Amino acid sequence: MTAVRPETTAQPASDTSFPTGFVWGAATAAYQVEGAATEDGRTPSIWDTFSHTPGKVRNGDTGDIAADHYHRYRDDVALMKDLGLKAYRFSISWPRVQPTGRGPAVERGLDFYRRLTDALLEAGITPVATLYHWDLPQELEDAGGWPHRDTAHRFADYAALAARALGDRVGMWTTLNEPWCSAFLGYGSGVHAPGRTDPAATLRAAHHLNLAHGEAVGALRMALPSSAQVSITLNLHQVRPLTGSPEDAEAARRIDAVGNRIFTGPLLDGAYPEDLLRDTAHLVDWDELVRAGDLAEISRPLDVLGVNYYAPTVVSLPADGAASTRNDGHGASDHSPWTGSEQVAFHLANDDLTAMNWAIDAGGLHTLLTEMSARHPGLPLMVTENGAAFDDYVSPEGRVEDPQRIAYLRSHLDAVRRAIADGADVRGYFLWSLLDNFEWSYGYSKRFGAVYVDYPTQRRIPKASARWYAEVIRNNALPA
Repeated sequence: MTAVRPETTAQPASDTSFPTGFVWGAATAAYQVEGAATEDGRTPSIWDTFSHTPGKVRNGDTGDIAADHYHRYRDDVALMKDLGLKAYRFSISWPRVQPTGRGPAVERGLDFYRRLTDALLEAGITPVATLYHWDLPQELEDAGGWPHRDTAHRFADYAALAARALGDRVGMWTTLNEPWCSAFLGYGSGVHAPGRTDPAATLRAAHHLNLAHGEAVGALRMALPSSAQVSITLNLHQVRPLTGSPEDAEAARRIDAVGNRIFTGPLLDGAYPEDLLRDTAHLVDWDELVRAGDLAEISRPLDVLGVNYYAPTVVSLPADGAASTRNDGHGASDHSPWTGSEQVAFHLANDDLTAMNWAIDAGGLHTLLTEMSARHPGLPLMVTENGAAFDDYVSPEGRVEDPQRIAYLRSHLDAVRRAIADGADVRGYFLWSLLDNFEWSYGYSKRFGAVYVDYPTQRRIPKASARWYAEVIRNNALPA
């Protein structure tokens, strides 16, 4: 068993190298790449149901086949080895392992992850497993989903099953990926599965996701060797007020509360922030929701914190009655995901945009890492997702040239390097994504991969950025 536990040392700011032992990886998510939606006992997740609902996903796309990673994982591992990846962050499909969200595991489902991790280890690549990347078994959603407290207990049981099966192979575990998206996009704005639009349910889901994490950490600690590392990955919003006005400072405070501190408060400080409770008291009874013992459960110690970053969040507070724009990067909906702070307006940080219309701003990643490290000294950080979608295409010569992505990666990796030089304890970087894949409500219209996937043939073509990233990994440094 190999754990991602590098000992890193800071380097001079003028150096382009990264610390010895820095972990270089790439990431995917089960529903986005695996396909095989009905094979070996797998039952529908909320994303199967959502994507098969007309009008929910662009072009009617589904993850039924996706990048067919379930059948092509050996070829994909060979690609990873060719690129020199040191680690691969994948997610386990809950309905593949435990189809109803209850009861014993389906061994055929676990066998896929056993085969995958064995192939990774044979290639010298460290497996990093995420237990939940948004694919809740549909039966659990039918029983109430994340707003229902029992779902947290079911998740802890599932975590124990996965850990007992793979704990001899996998040394680093992530409980949840981006619980903010699960709660606020899934139950608030409805742009993600299960597509509900209930502000009170959103807050209840957030608390039960926090509780699920805490209970899963306990289950993992019981099942795994003491050398294993346990983590959670958050899509922390690097919040900026549009101007220096008190109104915009208030907007930033509100969004930091509902976008960040609703998770970092209980996870890292053992309490929900008082201002968040005040902002949302009209929507939920927090005294009823948070039971005795919950916060102690949620705040179990972590070995590392995963940080996902794509773009900064710029906000203002319009005058009463003024129209509120929402360029927040989280999809179009008549319902705001910013529960309790729906009046806040969102703006693009600049006009240098990716194909997702997300502003390119590497400085936000530097700020996020240095501030988190200063607020929580002693807690190592890992960049578990960072990347960009562009309008990639195959040239007549059969190549995929993506200079915009290379420029994006260079600036963001330099931001990580500078954060380390400034004292942030950042242990590694996982590129999003290894492969082009099913990009949630955007279907197959957006390409984040370092490797181009021709979906009709499933042919893989490493993009120029993949070769550039391989050079970075090989030299443990940015190219001159």
